[in-house]
Amino acid sequence: MAFLELSALQKYFGANHVVRSFDLDVAKGEFVTLLGPSGCGKTTVLRMVAGFETPSSGQIRIDGRDVTALRTSQRDIGMVFQAYALFPNMTVAENVAFGLRVAGRPRAEIDAGVREMLTLIRLPDLGGRYPFQLSGGQQQRVALARALAARPKVLLLDEPLSALDAKIRVSLRTEIRAIQRQLGITTIFVTHDQEEALSMSDRIVVMSGGVAEQVGPPFEIYNRPATRFVAGFVGTLNQIAAEVIDAGAGRLAVGGAEIALGRAIPPGQGTVSLALRPEAVGLGGRPGDIRLAGEVSEVSFHGSVVRVRVEVAGGSIAVDTFNNAASRPPAAGERVEIAFAPSDVLILGD
Repeated sequence: MAFLELSALQKYFGANHVVRSFDLDVAKGEFVTLLGPSGCGKTTVLRMVAGFETPSSGQIRIDGRDVTALRTSQRDIGMVFQAYALFPNMTVAENVAFGLRVAGRPRAEIDAGVREMLTLIRLPDLGGRYPFQLSGGQQQRVALARALAARPKVLLLDEPLSALDAKIRVSLRTEIRAIQRQLGITTIFVTHDQEEALSMSDRIVVMSGGVAEQVGPPFEIYNRPATRFVAGFVGTLNQIAAEVIDAGAGRLAVGGAEIALGRAIPPGQGTVSLALRPEAVGLGGRPGDIRLAGEVSEVSFHGSVVRVRVEVAGGSIAVDTFNNAASRPPAAGERVEIAFAPSDVLILGD
């Protein structure tokens, strides 16, 4: 049985249908990310789990208990907000202790819990400081400690890293994941950042228009997108226009050049888009690869990766290659040949 169950959740704001028949089962200790663009309904789902919004219909169960109609304080959840939401007039230790005091825990238990949490977030000596005396990353760690101090059954994280700079964001997401694993707490994380979702999650729920487009592990979401939206939203995706010559044999034409995928494609389509990840395309190739001639239009340096953009008959293709100090990348205007394996091609019907 799932530890957190969301069944047929719907949410209307007036005539606006924000969440549509949303179902999700989360196992105990699992880290699940709701990923999608602004307005897709991911934060509304989180707020319904938290009790800040009441579902128009549907059910929410935590550890077998129906909490759909319960107040937030009765659900045994911890919440970390994007804007930290620390009490400015309380010290770090007082902020962490807040939930324990509200719960009426004994003083000795509160003190022990605060010490444990400050050690867990690696701020054991900063309990006497106030929030304004901390960096943004430290404030977010304190917010996490406050949410975890009362040992909730479910932890909810609403874009907690979006206000931080890139380097701190990468460091803190690693810490959050490590703490979550150490405590074994069931976690729902909301973000629009694909890198965060792919690097942190056990499973990802990709949302669009209030529905779950696809649910699965990061590897599956990235490599086997189930819909055109998922394919385009998660990661960088090249698309080449192709005309169907023989659907059963997988024969296509790209800018007059015939290629063969070696597998059937869905019938009844005159044109399709061939979708490829940049890392699946190379300059030159191996026996059996599909090859297309083109011209380099742009070369951009991304540290460990060099992205070469090549114009081919069917469109513009980004090619990601590892940076090699001993090998010069091609220059803009240079004629090259790109190559990719037929098995790496995704077919997106028009």
